[in-house]
Amino acid sequence: MSDGKDYKAENIKVLEGLEAVRKRPAMYIGGTGKDGLHHLVYEVIDNSIDEHMGGFCDTIWVTINKDGSVTVRDIGRGIPVGIHPTFKKPALEIALTKLHAGGKFEKSAYQISGGLHGVGVSCVNALSTNLKAVVRRDGKIHQMEFNIGKPKYKLKIMGKCDKKDTGTEITFHPDKSIFSTVEFDFNVLKKRLQEIAFLNSGVKIILEDMRNGKKELLHYEGGLMQFAEHINKNKTALHKPVYFKRENADGTVVEVAMQYNDGYNENIFGFVNTINTTEGGTHISGFKTALTRTINDYANKKGMLKNIKLSGDDVREGLTAIISLKMREPQFEGQTKTKLGNSEMKGTVDSIVSVALAEFLEENPGISKKIADKSVSSAKARSAARKARDLVRRKTIVGFSGLPGKLADCSSKKTENTEIYIVEGDSAAGSSKMARNKEFQAILPLKGKILNVEKSNPTKALSSDEIINLITAIGTGVKENFNLAKLRYSKVIIMTDADVDGSHIRTLLLTFFFRYVPELIENGNIYVAVSPLYRVRKKKDYYVYSDAELKRTIARLGGGDVQRFKGLGEMNPQQLWDTTMNPKTRILKKVNIEDAVLADETFSMLMGDVVGPRRRFIETNAKIAEVDL
Repeated sequence: MSDGKDYKAENIKVLEGLEAVRKRPAMYIGGTGKDGLHHLVYEVIDNSIDEHMGGFCDTIWVTINKDGSVTVRDIGRGIPVGIHPTFKKPALEIALTKLHAGGKFEKSAYQISGGLHGVGVSCVNALSTNLKAVVRRDGKIHQMEFNIGKPKYKLKIMGKCDKKDTGTEITFHPDKSIFSTVEFDFNVLKKRLQEIAFLNSGVKIILEDMRNGKKELLHYEGGLMQFAEHINKNKTALHKPVYFKRENADGTVVEVAMQYNDGYNENIFGFVNTINTTEGGTHISGFKTALTRTINDYANKKGMLKNIKLSGDDVREGLTAIISLKMREPQFEGQTKTKLGNSEMKGTVDSIVSVALAEFLEENPGISKKIADKSVSSAKARSAARKARDLVRRKTIVGFSGLPGKLADCSSKKTENTEIYIVEGDSAAGSSKMARNKEFQAILPLKGKILNVEKSNPTKALSSDEIINLITAIGTGVKENFNLAKLRYSKVIIMTDADVDGSHIRTLLLTFFFRYVPELIENGNIYVAVSPLYRVRKKKDYYVYSDAELKRTIARLGGGDVQRFKGLGEMNPQQLWDTTMNPKTRILKKVNIEDAVLADETFSMLMGDVVGPRRRFIETNAKIAEVDL
């Protein structure tokens, strides 16, 4: 814990007011659903983590209270309470009621911070029916309360405390008129707080839920190395994590942990001042460039490259890597901070990683050989895959148009208006072809269950007839050849039977999309059609989607002739259109990636080789999945 410079009232700089937050909350917190609700907590925690990064705080408490509010308490310096020299009000009030007000704008207060825009706690205040701030500093306990961002009373001194007893405590009730839900999810908070704890080795975060007594201590002295091991826990790691941390002349700290597993998928996660840059940015580009060049140089020096050169995909196959930057004045795209834009960071990260990784490879020959062997094997397999694809293309898989012969295409060529249904089997294909609107709906039938790409190398996956048909119909290509501009349909819809086999086929397809074309998920092009499990007829038809809903429906109707749909092919075309394909009446679920780390972990667990975690997951979530349908 360092002494640091004074953090006083004059450190709070003001840019503008608060009114726009309630009018357009999504601009500031990303949305008004479950994600936006939890984002409020992250904004408050960001301030405590900023204190930690400055060397002033090592413990943070996050509590979900019985009344539905959340309390975040730290042992940092405490938000200043002195009178602001310009606004003539307590600095605490300014920080909580003025947009773009905070110590982040005064470099002497924070060298590095995550909540750079300074709208965090003031946004939380604006979107809360009640917020209470308690500040311990200067030997006194100070308090203010607010209603929808407006002070209920002037700053109060509630009592005395030891001068060493410092920190800030924020308790807030989210506004029900703003958010679609105001119920906080313990597991959602735990996931993000665990991430923060990994990224800030040594910090202790205590998460407690007073509604049910759950409590977790999130504390990782191993930091990023433990993070990499955590991500790879359902995979077979090839070596202990590679780790290095370097600081350049301007104070930017680059910290990297990387570990290869025996799988085929790459997972690279970037963070800037603990903010998860889910869309990447210049730091990720710099890391990739350095990784490819450095491993090529090492393998070439050791005589492992014979008439081949390792591509970026080769050196990233099976790689899990975390790149964490601590820097001054990062430039993010939007308040939700999903992509780093600082152009100079590409060169900075490239330079630091090149030197540090080259040193590590020379000093650790055992690990280095495993990494190089993995990359060379990948290059050879990729070359074989290209030859296999060329061979398959010369067969009669595709029709005269160059599209799969089984594809029933739509007549419209306007991508923004078209959609393709991926169905399994000839029976479902026959019904859906007759049910569809031929103008904008295409049908691609698949023969049986596609390959599980989680357990297959790219050579095998990209030589599979069904996967080639799928890739060709969609049009974008995969991995290094992906091009969103070539997408042929705005909606790619998975339509499977409402049974166990249908769920398995859906999961296989989602695994393929996540591993080979994640950009389509990120761009919002992948959907799942929800098909009914039963029809209940009593004077008219009622379609239901689960056994639980069937019981409720029969009870409500007082009986009925129940028909169980064993598959889509059992519905006549009109039924299929009415329930599953008519844009006015159907139910579609858009697939998105809320948390890339959790998504990778889940696919590895569900579709990988390790049985134990998958069994436990199914036992825990089977009922939830049924209700969700």
